Amino acid sequence: MSFRASGPFPPLILDDIRGAQKMLSGVARTTGMEGSRHLSALVGAPVHFKCENLQRTGSFKLRGAYVRISGLSPVERAAGVVAASAGNHAQGVALASSLLGVRSTVFMPVGAPLPKVAATREYGAEVRLHGTVVDETLAAAQEYAEETGAVFIHPFDHPDVIAGQGTVGLEILEQCPEVRTIVVGIGGGGLAAGIAVAVKALRPDVRIVGVQAAGAAGYPPSLAAGHPVALDSVQTMADGIKVGRPGDIPFQLVQELVDEVRTVSEDELSSALLLCLERAKMVVEPAGASPVAALLSDPGAFRGPVVAVLSGGNVDPLLMQRILTHGMAAAGRYLSLRLRLTDRPGALAALLATLSVADANVLDVSHVRTDPRLGLTEAEVELHLETKGPEHCLEVSSALRAAGYLVRD
Repeated sequence: MSFRASGPFPPLILDDIRGAQKMLSGVARTTGMEGSRHLSALVGAPVHFKCENLQRTGSFKLRGAYVRISGLSPVERAAGVVAASAGNHAQGVALASSLLGVRSTVFMPVGAPLPKVAATREYGAEVRLHGTVVDETLAAAQEYAEETGAVFIHPFDHPDVIAGQGTVGLEILEQCPEVRTIVVGIGGGGLAAGIAVAVKALRPDVRIVGVQAAGAAGYPPSLAAGHPVALDSVQTMADGIKVGRPGDIPFQLVQELVDEVRTVSEDELSSALLLCLERAKMVVEPAGASPVAALLSDPGAFRGPVVAVLSGGNVDPLLMQRILTHGMAAAGRYLSLRLRLTDRPGALAALLATLSVADANVLDVSHVRTDPRLGLTEAEVELHLETKGPEHCLEVSSALRAAGYLVRD
């Protein structure tokens, strides 16, 4: 069975993905499958994680990059390769090139996280920082390719890359033959397209659901229009799927083979990342957590057994800190509020005693005494509390109001 309607490349078939799997033997790990009791209880059926966050370089990108570079001619290899990426694709190209003895140059945005820049260099690539957004970085890499003859390695819009990513689908069917639904994040579409080709050729009954961040959801309007549509702007913490336009080749495959594309909010991504860390002990980047976000937002929509692909785990520690704080707030684990009290000795102690009875942990307290809206004997207090969930947040607020405090959330 082959797929793809048009374009300069031959159709992508199951044998291409099987060939890629043989090529990747001893290079890419066969990543594990872990069950999630929490999500299984929500969905009402077994839910498993396909842990590509534990792949070499920390994401699935090594698979496609290695297959693509392996297919270059000796002349092309001698010219070297070039790529543009803010992280995962950069590391995949760097390691694949080193393993194959090919010189690689990777363009990264000036603001790329330092751990990702350092990792890309350690894998053997020459890193050039250019531009502040990926589009500028991409243009610089393509210009470099034209000037030097280096082969540009696209992150998702090439059949060899898609075939490499499709090996994830073969592994899912081998590890979980009873699977009924596969949920996978979508940026440009290479991973979802590859998985869809492999799975639908062998198990056409399996439902494949793609997930995009709402702030970078290029597929819904593109599918409605029948062709790739570029978004005017993209904004999401999930940089692994922060793509403004679907790839031409992945789009045709997703259009034909992926059953549904859903979107998730930033709050849902934060909550999903927090769940992966707390319940599954998995460090997952926001893009990798997008399938989990979809399951959390509408668990009844997925027929099990379900496999959620955790596509990557490369998250900058500073971003992780912000995301976890955001996720805990979204989950009702933090409560911030302001209230007024009489500015006299013992007033703050009485307030803290009320919070202690309500079992809220005070993280931070700040006073404001100079606001002209305050009365002469008043002070405003801003509180940041650690709570146990949405119901506890309501209980804390109610306890403060019952004690006579005017609470402003």
